This record gives sequence, structure tokens and C-alpha cells, in this order.
Amino acid sequence: MSQYPDLARRRFLTLAASGLSAFASLDAARAQIAPQASARRTIRNAFSVAAPVAIDVKARALPSFDLRDRARTRFDALEYRSGLVLTSGFPGFGGLSAIRLDPKGGRFVSLSDQGAWFTGRIVYEGRAMVGLADVEAAPLLFMDGRPITEHGWYDSESLAMDGDIAYVGLERVNQVMRFDFSKGFTRARGEVVPMPPAVKRLPNNKGLEALVVVPKGLPLAGTLLALSERGLDANGDLIAFMVGGPSPGQFSVRRTDNFDISDAVILPSSDLLVLERKFSLLSGVGIRIRRIALAAIAPGALVDGPAIFNADLGQEIDNMEGIDAHVTPEGDTVLTLVSDDNFSMIQRTLLLQFTLMQ
Repeated sequence: MSQYPDLARRRFLTLAASGLSAFASLDAARAQIAPQASARRTIRNAFSVAAPVAIDVKARALPSFDLRDRARTRFDALEYRSGLVLTSGFPGFGGLSAIRLDPKGGRFVSLSDQGAWFTGRIVYEGRAMVGLADVEAAPLLFMDGRPITEHGWYDSESLAMDGDIAYVGLERVNQVMRFDFSKGFTRARGEVVPMPPAVKRLPNNKGLEALVVVPKGLPLAGTLLALSERGLDANGDLIAFMVGGPSPGQFSVRRTDNFDISDAVILPSSDLLVLERKFSLLSGVGIRIRRIALAAIAPGALVDGPAIFNADLGQEIDNMEGIDAHVTPEGDTVLTLVSDDNFSMIQRTLLLQFTLMQ
């Protein structure tokens, strides 16, 4: 059974579509006390991490993904491998908005939207995830060595890794920070990365939601791709940026069916996978993954690609915000998805893995 009654969870997520969701509960609370700076800090700091600390995270297995057909394992181009519901007595655990794994799919770096790092190791039995080990929480540090939350910066929504360099997108202030993990790992101090002026004009709650660095050997190698959640161009498509690299500029991702971007990852095949989600009264709650040819991305381009995965409340989903990919020794391309529970009592932190079959 689910951590909470399934009917209650579905009812809650359905309310999200009508704008009553607790996905926005923290935002609503902040808006109500907007004139009171100290109160705003209190709400944020209730879920922030003040100092590095080892924490215990419990995991409950999800033996199946489909709630209507427990035996089903194939979902479009993906095959379900395993899943976990993660909980912790540590009050700052939650709000996971991004995840990056090492090439073996073991060690991970994750990001909370309340300005915290979560690092550790996924424990496997065979090909199935069974838990997390060596988990540590640490605050994202500003240039002065203080947590970024002390500067009023939070909504750390996106994460890209380029060797020892971590790039973090901060949605509320529409900034990107660079952390050199060779200088103390998560104790490294962040530096602000210069971004195109148009980034500052993105909506402050629908800004940069996905960051990816194009690796060596692929088209656009060295480029930081920065995709907005719902920053729209004149045609209603999603604004994205190419920062650095051989041909910096702005491009667009075609927006369809009211889906917004929540994360992205580049496959070894050089395709870009874009994780998307939607909450709509008419069409319901859902997530999907689209596959876009990296070679199609260029300044001024409008890129699009087919959906290779769709899921709704008939499956074990929540507010899915992070995606990454690794290749197993057997040659399987594995996608890992993580959800942001928004520190809500009725949402869940899910860690899901699928094999990409096509």
C-alpha cells in the first residue's frame, strides 16, 4: 500500500489541477506574508539545511509502477526496473528538484529547492534499488561562505554536472551558480555565472528548470543548455538558452498539451531527453518524456520531438522534477527520476528507475 491511502493521494493531486494544490502551498504562504521579511525567512528556513549533517533515509519498495495492472512493466519506450518511497526524520529532507548520478548509477548528488545538497549512494540488490546509504545534507554556500538562503536565494531547481563543476539554477532570482567540487565537494562556495539578459526576464516562478552541459565528443560540446519551466516566447513555446560553447544563443522548445519542463538529460546517443509535467483541471495530472535530437538545437531554432513515455495518476507518480541517465555494465541505459514532495504531508519523495528500450 502507499504511504497514504491511494484514494486520498489521487484526490489531492486532482485538486492540483484546479489550483488548490499544496504544490503551491509554500508559495501561497509566502505571498500572504510578503511584507514581513523575517516571516519569509522563517518559512524557508524551516526546511533549509544550516550545516552539513549525516542523515538517515528510509526506503520502501514499489514493486510495480502501474496501479491498474501490477504485472505491467512496459510503458511506451521504457521498462520499469524498481522504485522507492523515501522518508526521513530529518526536517530538511524533501523538495528534491534534480538528481545526477555517477557513471555506474551508484553515487548521487541531489538538490533541494530549499537551497540544500543531498548526497549519498543508491544500494542495489541485483538490478533493483533497495535503499540509500551514506546520505548527507549540506547547504548551498554563497561566495561569502554563508548559506544562500541567508541571502534570500532559494528555489534551487536545476543541476548540471561537468566533471567536478556543478551548475545550479535558482528560479526565484533567475541566476545560475557554479560550484567547483574539487574545492571541498558540497562545501565549495558558489560563484554567479553570467547569463544572457533574457534570463532575468523569465517569470520568477517559471524560470530556469533544467540545466545540462553537453559533454565532449557531441555536437555543441561545452555548451550549458538552460531550459525554462514556462518562460514563453511570442509563439507560446518554451524559451531555452545555449550558454558558452561554439554557438551561444536562444532557442525554443515546442510546447504542447500544456506540459511544462521540469528537467533534462543528454543520452550517450546524443539525444536530449526532456522531462515534463502538467496539472490541468480538464486533462488531469501527468508526466511525459520527450526525445529531441541534440543536433537540432541552434540559435533561433524551434525544436521538438516525440514523447517516449507518458504516465498519469494510474501509475506511481508524483511531482516528478529530476531525471538522469547512466549505462549499466550489461549495456542497459537506465533513467532515474526523482520527485519533489514540496514538504507536503500527502506528497511523496519517489525514486524511480526505468530501462530505455528504444
